[in-house]
Amino acid sequence: MRNKTFGSALIVAGTTIGAGMVSMPLTSAGMGFGLTLLLLVILWALLAYSALLFVEVYQKAERRDAGIATLAEQYFGMAGRALATVALVVFMFAILTVYVLMSSDLISTVLPSLREYGQEISIIFTVFFGIFIIAGTGKVDLATRMLFIAKLAALVVLLFFMLPKVTMENLMALPLDKALLISASPYFFTSFGFHVVIPSINSYLEGDIKRLRIAILGGTALPLFVYILWQMATHGVLSQTEFIQILNNDPTLGGLVSAVTQITGSEMIGWSVRLFSLFALATSFLGVALALFDCLDDLLQRVNIRAGRIALGMFTFLPTLFFALFYRDFLAVLALAGQMFTFYGLILPVGMAWMVRKRYPDLPYRVKGGNITLLLALILGLLIMNVPFLIDMGYLPKVIG
Repeated sequence: MRNKTFGSALIVAGTTIGAGMVSMPLTSAGMGFGLTLLLLVILWALLAYSALLFVEVYQKAERRDAGIATLAEQYFGMAGRALATVALVVFMFAILTVYVLMSSDLISTVLPSLREYGQEISIIFTVFFGIFIIAGTGKVDLATRMLFIAKLAALVVLLFFMLPKVTMENLMALPLDKALLISASPYFFTSFGFHVVIPSINSYLEGDIKRLRIAILGGTALPLFVYILWQMATHGVLSQTEFIQILNNDPTLGGLVSAVTQITGSEMIGWSVRLFSLFALATSFLGVALALFDCLDDLLQRVNIRAGRIALGMFTFLPTLFFALFYRDFLAVLALAGQMFTFYGLILPVGMAWMVRKRYPDLPYRVKGGNITLLLALILGLLIMNVPFLIDMGYLPKVIG
């Protein structure tokens, strides 16, 4: 018999580890490893906590496989459903836009002769992987399995070559500004985003609270471990001064690859970064695009519109391409994604948990910490949502990348 708990934990881990970790060194270059480690642990604890709040709320869900928007409607009416749906759809469009922007940068680092054809690369990348989405979930599953294996292999090779080059001097580098801990939070936040799969694993585990908790905590602990190793490798290998100087000249993933290659003097490590980033980008793109495709299909069917797969593909990818081609501010789009996910993955579950505790004070399972922890999570969520505005107003420093 299959171990469903272990399988669910892998689903959580697989959904979490993706292209988001590729951009981490870009946005944490000025923080130093110490603050970066602190931020990773805080966000892991915060988002694992919010996921457990969903588990608490699902005890009174109308059905086990109810979507998060359905839960929002149960406690906040149609306004709750509308807000949850808008946040989810905007989040997924923003993330897909980031991935398309990253695709031209990454592919041009693999094939430098194509550097002048950034827009064409973005279009080809979107169309190529969009074909898998339109072809069906089976084709996406096959492509994702192969790419996921390749991604893990590239990551193992990358860490094998980089970790021996880590120096304590680089790891102990002081942050340029301690406030960067707050400034970088929205960009890191999306790297722990697995909450869209909670309805699926809740149904898969038949609402078993104990197994759900194990799947969530175990499934998020693995990405935390991988992220710490990745940040240790980049911060420990790259001199902060040299790294920031290179990123100031080229604040892109291409700049990260250039920094790694120049500072280590190893083309093998540079190519490992390129290949891992490319495979991570492809798997993340497929997963988010499939989720958005199905979400739009569900929305249209709710208003009695049945669109074919080609039409749904157009609804999914044309807006993404439009924003990627005509609004190329990578960090601004990533910050928007972080804001939307903060609402969807943190503020919304806090609100629903508050409501379910008022209606059902004798729930069998309640997340530890009481209402004080709910209030603290809400305050942190509101702070993270407003970080981009605070940066624009000059109250917080800009991240380097």
